[in-house]
Amino acid sequence: MAAVAQCVFGTLRSRSPLLSLALRTSPRLLCVATQQKSTGQNLEEDQGQSHNEQKTEPSAAERMLTEEKAKLEEQLKEVTDKYKRALADAENVRQRSQKLVEEAKLYGIQGFCKDLLEVADILEKATESVPKEEIKDENPHLKSLYEGLVMTEVQIQKVFKKHGLLRLNPVGAKFDPYEHEALFHAPMEGKEPGTIALVSKIGYKLHGRTLRPALVGVVKDA
Repeated sequence: MAAVAQCVFGTLRSRSPLLSLALRTSPRLLCVATQQKSTGQNLEEDQGQSHNEQKTEPSAAERMLTEEKAKLEEQLKEVTDKYKRALADAENVRQRSQKLVEEAKLYGIQGFCKDLLEVADILEKATESVPKEEIKDENPHLKSLYEGLVMTEVQIQKVFKKHGLLRLNPVGAKFDPYEHEALFHAPMEGKEPGTIALVSKIGYKLHGRTLRPALVGVVKDA
């Protein structure tokens, strides 16, 4: 086989010197081409690896940015929560202050009203102490005095009502420890236990708040 190849090669070389030259240079050319191809592949691989490395580097940066973003979001959440708490506290303080101001307006006259209650009690006792049978035209001075006391008592009750001060006369009502003060407990026929049978002293409420409890006698079981 080798002899045949040598024969063919010799024949071709003898007939065509150019072909012989090409055959002699072809291995070199093939080697150079192969080296260039290998170099190109290596270059492409290096470029691909470099490109991959470039892709990896932004990923690390992105992770750092993501972590930083998470931290900032957490800080923002904490600051927002503190801000909302501060707003809520400020609103509570404002509401409490407003309530205190309103209560001061309503109950600022509480001490003054307590003092006037004593005057109302005296007027009531004065009118009750006058004998009804003595109030006649034959006794004009006593009649005028009595009528003046009654008018004064009515007028002072109007003033009390105007300023939110109301009487508590709870005869027959259920005993309420927030509005009544029991002086005694006694059984009474025809009366339901726990109800008020007698009012010794009228009570008063100022804007729904008990200013003075009524002094009462309470019915108990026999």
